[in-house]
Amino acid sequence: MERRKLKLGGIIDGVGWNHTGWRHPDIPADASENVDYYVQKAIQLEQGKFDLIFLADVSHIGPGMIPHYLSMFEGVSILSALSMVTHSIGLAATIATSYADPFTVARQIASLDKISKGRAGWNAITSNPGGLANYSRSHLSKADLYPMKKEFLEIVEGLWDSYEDDAFIRDKGSGIFFDPSKMHPINYSGNYFSVEGPLNVSRSRQGRPVVFQAGTSLDFMNVAAKHAEVIMAPGDFDYLKGFVFELKKRVQNQGRSPNDLLIMPSHSPIVGETEKEALEKLREMESWMPKGYRMPKPTLMGSAENVAEKIEHWYRAGVMDILLIRQDYPAGFEDFIQLVVPILQDKGIFRKEYEDNTLRGNLELPYPENRYKK
Repeated sequence: MERRKLKLGGIIDGVGWNHTGWRHPDIPADASENVDYYVQKAIQLEQGKFDLIFLADVSHIGPGMIPHYLSMFEGVSILSALSMVTHSIGLAATIATSYADPFTVARQIASLDKISKGRAGWNAITSNPGGLANYSRSHLSKADLYPMKKEFLEIVEGLWDSYEDDAFIRDKGSGIFFDPSKMHPINYSGNYFSVEGPLNVSRSRQGRPVVFQAGTSLDFMNVAAKHAEVIMAPGDFDYLKGFVFELKKRVQNQGRSPNDLLIMPSHSPIVGETEKEALEKLREMESWMPKGYRMPKPTLMGSAENVAEKIEHWYRAGVMDILLIRQDYPAGFEDFIQLVVPILQDKGIFRKEYEDNTLRGNLELPYPENRYKK
């Protein structure tokens, strides 16, 4: 079987994934709540043929948080807006299973999937205690989080199958709008949730949204092995070798193909035409920090050729199916697209044009058949 090409994703973090980047003259100080900034970045990533825009989220803040988290857009809302100015790039929102409601999440993400014509993804994570407190769930403990997540995922996936693909006939001549035999309630009763269904959103062009998850624990792996399609993973090569092996073994034990689970490490590249130019960009970012502070040197830093070689090594070693990048340097996306992407294309490991207009199609993930299909 031919190896799927490398995939690329971009996290739009507004003013950045740090405390001081907002001071840079090339970053709008209100970037985290500036729709024009998000539109600009989304169009830029699509022009670079990226597979997806990914939005991280937080449910509990305090004065010590990075500036981006202090005032930022809710994910599904801003991705719905970005779907109207893009055509092929995927749109993945983070919503925690620890505090949200499964029927609402199923409806929100399915709506985004329909609005974007099959480009939605959902990053299903667990929350911290602060997030629980903001959603009236302080009575829950850490031991509840993964059993609760398991129920949440079972419900959402079940609701996304509420209608078979051909349930809606919409024949004006005969007056038949839909076939009620192809509508299915879920009738789920668990320890945390009870949901009757069905969902009032039909399936999209990609069948259902792509499910992302993030974590490293054994409890996480047990849930992810059954439900995840993309894993957001730490960006450490040696750690990933063991993690990917263990996770894919569990996926196979669930009766799934290990090829249907994609590994997505996250990095913040700083790229230049030369090593010296990349280092100058790092020092420029450090100049906005308090005196004496230094930024950790990114794993993917240096000349475009060296960065592309590292990416190819990770990809060919099988520890990275999707490279997810965020920009600490204001021109981080632009530099990567202009300098690194052409090299990856010349190496034959990254596309020159989109293969599809759905997220699932571009990620080369299989179409999920409706569970009720005869």
